Amino acid sequence: MRHEGRSTRAVTSEPVRHGLGLGFFRFAGRSRWRTAGLILVFTLSLVFIVPQAYAAVTAETQFILNSFSFLIWGALVMWMCAGFTMLEAGSVRTKNASVICLKNIGLYSIAGITYYLVGYNLMYVDVTSWVGSFAHPYSTTGDEIALLGGDESVAEGVIEGGYSTMSDWFFQMVFVATTASIVSGTLAERVKLWSFFIFIVLLTAFIYPVIGSWTWGGGWLSQMGFQDFAGSTIVHSTGGWAALAGALVVGARKGKFRADGSVKVTAPSNVPAVTLGVFILWLGWFGFNGGSQLALSGAVDAIALSNILANTNLAAAAGVLAAISLSRPIMGRVDLITSLNGAIAGLVAITAGPDIVDHYWAVVIGAIGGAIVVLGVKLLEIVKVDDVVGAVPAHLFAGVWGTLAVCIAAGGDPAVQIIGILAIGAFVFGTSYLAWFIINRTVGARITEAVEDLGQDAAELGIESYPEFVLMPETDD
Repeated sequence: MRHEGRSTRAVTSEPVRHGLGLGFFRFAGRSRWRTAGLILVFTLSLVFIVPQAYAAVTAETQFILNSFSFLIWGALVMWMCAGFTMLEAGSVRTKNASVICLKNIGLYSIAGITYYLVGYNLMYVDVTSWVGSFAHPYSTTGDEIALLGGDESVAEGVIEGGYSTMSDWFFQMVFVATTASIVSGTLAERVKLWSFFIFIVLLTAFIYPVIGSWTWGGGWLSQMGFQDFAGSTIVHSTGGWAALAGALVVGARKGKFRADGSVKVTAPSNVPAVTLGVFILWLGWFGFNGGSQLALSGAVDAIALSNILANTNLAAAAGVLAAISLSRPIMGRVDLITSLNGAIAGLVAITAGPDIVDHYWAVVIGAIGGAIVVLGVKLLEIVKVDDVVGAVPAHLFAGVWGTLAVCIAAGGDPAVQIIGILAIGAFVFGTSYLAWFIINRTVGARITEAVEDLGQDAAELGIESYPEFVLMPETDD
């Protein structure tokens, strides 16, 4: 520390030393008062000045962390589209894999545009009990634009918002793309490309946002106390209901269900790709559930996020083991694809309440989800509904279970949860069935028999996914 006004002259005689000694005590007396004054000023600064500066830094830090977390979690959820692509492309026959790739990148792009133009507004802006409003595409606020232009006077108001506007939009947008991906897998190998895209426009611009406004947007189900932390019903069951409606309208693949009641097994073309797709989805789910904490601004959020990710992982693992265990007695063999779907079903099931603190419940919920997907696949075969990737059991059936499981482990109201499941199911299935019916009667929903035999890759895209392979003619055996 630098001290001002102190003498450094040399002492050369005893009297001088004696006089210096007296002077020292006089100075020391004054110094004590100065020191006391400095301590008082420092103390007052700690009490009044530092907390304000610390609060300002903390608020901006929270703004940065919240915005950054939305973007990082959202990027993980976006990466789930790659998982769905790999899962579906590996599940279909080689002659239809390229169309799957185009459908998935197409649906993600459609979701991005429609949710920007219409969907977010209907879901979150000025929501009444039933739906939000639409004035203009959702965008960066005026204050944020001013701050980008160098106007520091608006910084405090922007920071008080808690996060940047478009970071929230991005995180919400990738969820609707997940919903759309569920439909793609169920209807693979027989739905027309452009008919599928037309339906995705309706799903992402209207059907999903309306459901979102009822729940996350603060609408009537939210007001009743409906709980769905990250979307077991809002996202996954919505996609499952839409897929089921499409499967009923479009029908099964040629020869899938024989006249004698037996089911033609259609082997996946690329099992490693399917497995890779499931692992990508598992990874992306950490963003899906973790990001739904919607904050990263303190110890509470850090603990909650840790619990959410741990429960997500536990449920997925339990779902796999349950599906492996049940596949032999139910399917007659240890079925790899059904076992992989066990992971997805476990993930879907825990998504409604991943923030629980009793972690053993995550294992129970995930295991039951894995069992449901095995039984669900078998049920669809019995009722002759063709679901190529098992998306309806994994997302719809397990999503319903997960939403009900909130009542067991996370304090949900059983009556409210059931009302929410039924209301969302009725709306999504009804509107989706009507949309598919109209599409089918106008432009047609299903490809022709000739295209189905040749494969959509060659017929619709003029390309083959594996050109070095020789396609063998199919039989009904």
